[in-house]
Amino acid sequence: MATWGLVSLMRASQRRLHAVNASAAASSPAPSPVSARLQALRQRMANKGWQAVLIPSSDPHLSEYLPDRWQGRVWLSGFTGSSGTLLVSAAQAAVFTDSRYWEQAEVELAGSGVDLVKLDGPAVPAYVQWLAAQAGLASPAAASTLAIDGTVMGLAQTQLLQDALKIKGWQLHTNEDVLDGIWPDRPALPAAAVFEHALPYAATPRADKLAALRQAMKDKGATHHWIATLDDLAWVLNLRGADVEYNPVFLGHALISLDDAALVVAEGKIDTALQARLSADGVAVRPYDQALSAMKALPDGSTLLIDPKRITWGLREAVPAGVKLVEAINPTTLAKSRKTPEEASFIREAMEHDGAAMCTFYAWLEQALGHEHISELTIDERLSAERAKQPGYVSLSFPTIAGFNANGAQPHYRATAESHAMISTPQGLCEEGLLLIDSGAQYVGGTTDITRVWPIGTPSAAQKRDYTLVLKGTMGLSRTRFPRGTLAPMLDAMARAPLWEHGMDFGHGTGHGVGYFLNVHEGPQSISKAVPDANMAMQPGMITSIEPALYRPKQWGIRIENLVLNVLLESAVPDAAPGTPEYGEYLAFETLTLCPIDTRCIDLSLMRDDEIAWLNGYHAEVRRRLSPLLKDDPLAWLMQRTEALTR
Repeated sequence: MATWGLVSLMRASQRRLHAVNASAAASSPAPSPVSARLQALRQRMANKGWQAVLIPSSDPHLSEYLPDRWQGRVWLSGFTGSSGTLLVSAAQAAVFTDSRYWEQAEVELAGSGVDLVKLDGPAVPAYVQWLAAQAGLASPAAASTLAIDGTVMGLAQTQLLQDALKIKGWQLHTNEDVLDGIWPDRPALPAAAVFEHALPYAATPRADKLAALRQAMKDKGATHHWIATLDDLAWVLNLRGADVEYNPVFLGHALISLDDAALVVAEGKIDTALQARLSADGVAVRPYDQALSAMKALPDGSTLLIDPKRITWGLREAVPAGVKLVEAINPTTLAKSRKTPEEASFIREAMEHDGAAMCTFYAWLEQALGHEHISELTIDERLSAERAKQPGYVSLSFPTIAGFNANGAQPHYRATAESHAMISTPQGLCEEGLLLIDSGAQYVGGTTDITRVWPIGTPSAAQKRDYTLVLKGTMGLSRTRFPRGTLAPMLDAMARAPLWEHGMDFGHGTGHGVGYFLNVHEGPQSISKAVPDANMAMQPGMITSIEPALYRPKQWGIRIENLVLNVLLESAVPDAAPGTPEYGEYLAFETLTLCPIDTRCIDLSLMRDDEIAWLNGYHAEVRRRLSPLLKDDPLAWLMQRTEALTR
């Protein structure tokens, strides 16, 4: 399909999904709808004999961004954040979410009868503690029942929850959709067509990816492998879709054997020509509603490879007793995290176009301040419009976060028509402060994600201090060299050190993996405080964000984010002997993101000479790469914002 066709498809899907979500967001927070919906759920609980119900932010593919059909937590509670879990008992209801969403949740849950539980550690113990506190629910005589839809609950998390609840006298009920019969006009499954991610951007043919996957299966002694996660599915088959807002994926599963493969997808989503090309690569198409049947039909004596973090409890329960299980990370998750040299080349090209769009937008913004009506909504509209003009553009990669002053202190803030800040009018600035813009796009040659902070008026000394410390964290990690195979969480402290030195920190992770024209959040690497496992080892070709931050509630937020690529270096000590700590391959980060970092907010007294040199070098590269793509005011803006910084 031509690029304009992909653009049209993704934009139409985003408009449809955004309209549905905006309508839900506008109505859900009102007390009466939430109260009535919870009452309907509690009536069903009473009829079924359930003492509590858990509704995760999840779908049958454990997606981060959900199709409307599985937005049950949003519909029931009114909390619209992308991450959170709702627990409901006969007497109470609570949303559990992490620090990124606390301020948003407090606003959206106000008056709803749903409490906020602030997660600052593992979720399962918090769920169990809340359930144990429900008066009169658990009794020694009979186990209390917690109902969960097992088809949307991850296997690993369900196992943890089940084990934790046993000692509290609770049992899990997992074989029903808890929302059946209480959600009128529940959205249907998305129906957007599936399209091919074609050459030259899909640099590795589908047949080659399947052959590599089968070799990995053989290495683990598996005869079959089930893929449920949508990014893995799209990647291995070189297919893309528009079923999930901002992520170019489609609903489906894959069952791979050593001899053939089945793509389980809704009828009508694969046209005849694409089906023929899939068939030529040994991939048959089966109906989406036959996923459980396909799992139950696995032959006795076969060995199935599943990833417990990337498959649901319901799918695991459907595995026949005569099938042996091998539990390990999806081989595709590891493979797709390591971008090929050809993919890296296309990503660099996408970054140039993305940077040109941002320069054009920022040039307009600085000229329009104090002369035009500019709000947080205007920022989103204008920046999105500039990106849409770029070659290969398909869609945004996540909802644009444009937060002015206090709104910027909410990491996942989203301006709405009902609630947003004004920045400028034709008569002048509304107020001075800091504007945080976190945005990104999907291009056929890559996925982008960038955060910048800009001064509106003159920044204060406190704002400059905070900004400079965050920037030092971004630079410090960006300049780090480390042995190949270093576990990603071990790098987290490098970005936090400048903040820690001043008794400051931030609540979210420092960096997430990024897909290749796929999900903006992908693993397995995670530069964060996560407990590391072997699959988080840093390898050449991985793309990760670096985004330390600092948030002053009710005042301002600062986050400076670039995407970086792991590149291989020679040994730090070339003549070191094998087996010594000095021997081995090392990795460094190539900064992919191309956009000036504002220097007006920098407190030079906090900067070292080597840090100034790094920033000047980065700006020289940004100027070199973007200047051929710009002219007139955007080019003049680029030249001004990339001038070398001196003391």
